[in-house]
Amino acid sequence: MSNEQYYFPLDRFMSVEHFERIKRFAAGKPSPCLIIDLDVVRARFTELQALMPKACIYYAVKANPHDAVLAALAELGSFFDIASRYELDQCLRLGITPDRLSFGNPIKKRVDIEYAYGKGVRLFVTDSDEDLDALAERAPGSRIVFRLLTEGTGSDWPLSRKFGAHPDTVYSLVLRARDLGLDPYGLTFHVGSQQRDIGQWDDAISKCRYLVDSLRPEGVRIRMLNLGGGLPGTYTDATLPTKVYTSEIKRFLYEDFGDEELDIFVEPGRYLAADSGVIVSEVVRLSKKSRNNQYRWMYLDVGKFSGLIETLDEAIKFPIYFEKKGESEPVIIAGPTCDSMDILYEKTRYSVPSTVTTGDIAYILGAGAYTQSYSSVNFNGFPPLEAFILE
Repeated sequence: MSNEQYYFPLDRFMSVEHFERIKRFAAGKPSPCLIIDLDVVRARFTELQALMPKACIYYAVKANPHDAVLAALAELGSFFDIASRYELDQCLRLGITPDRLSFGNPIKKRVDIEYAYGKGVRLFVTDSDEDLDALAERAPGSRIVFRLLTEGTGSDWPLSRKFGAHPDTVYSLVLRARDLGLDPYGLTFHVGSQQRDIGQWDDAISKCRYLVDSLRPEGVRIRMLNLGGGLPGTYTDATLPTKVYTSEIKRFLYEDFGDEELDIFVEPGRYLAADSGVIVSEVVRLSKKSRNNQYRWMYLDVGKFSGLIETLDEAIKFPIYFEKKGESEPVIIAGPTCDSMDILYEKTRYSVPSTVTTGDIAYILGAGAYTQSYSSVNFNGFPPLEAFILE
């Protein structure tokens, strides 16, 4: 693998003018910190809305739950996928009404179901008998969406195994929901985050077609399909343009459902938030483990426990930019904590200018999703990653 593959020219990700604006704004801010550009969030939402005008967009709050991000999306008319009572409270505090919320986490306490129902939420996702019983008891009459199990093949951050159920199980759950007095409204799936294989939507949609047809003789009409997330952010490895994803997904829908009237939901998280964020970090130390070691180690003041947990197994490969010039050299990149797991990239050889020294700034691009929301509270005493809205 050539060094050049992971030595990133800035103009591949943003204009020089935009970078200079971020750099000026970040000056004097604590390191590390996350800089969020709301204009990027708005542009992504507007793009998706234009490409899928018949779809209802539910932003996955967990991707970046910053108040300013939620408020900006709410102003544009977004709906929101929440995973806990705490995200519910945040949305309500920001003036987002409960009819714009879906409780999308199939793993929830009975008391939290009751709490959400009491606050006005009437749309819930489930994938198990026990959860369905709790919904019937604590959220009577609610609209229920049933999550299908998917493999997540082709995604950088798979969401398989833990969530969803086999189509035969979903079939039984739908009939039980009807008998329990709930409204079996729709089907949902998630093909995996940062999905590169667009065909995964084709497979999942065809399973939904099978279920819709199987349930009709039982008098149940499914009225909604939630296509989940999976649309990519911009990282080191290129993906197809968004319009290719959406045109193919719309084609899959038409091939299986034609002009059948269905409510269509999508749940982008990473797609809306990732490119809006830049982590501004400092090089803490450069070292070699032995005199003849081939690679230097580069330690940053941000790591797995302060926002970069998605570097587990080097799954998400963030572009890292330095202003220094010069011949590039491969390095191993690690975080600052006293934990041997806090290594970001070792198998993937990142190359940096050989002129980079301790104290230089590393700009981690595409970091607007699943960074601040993943950062630990106090590991080794380090505070959570702080975020600032670009002005």
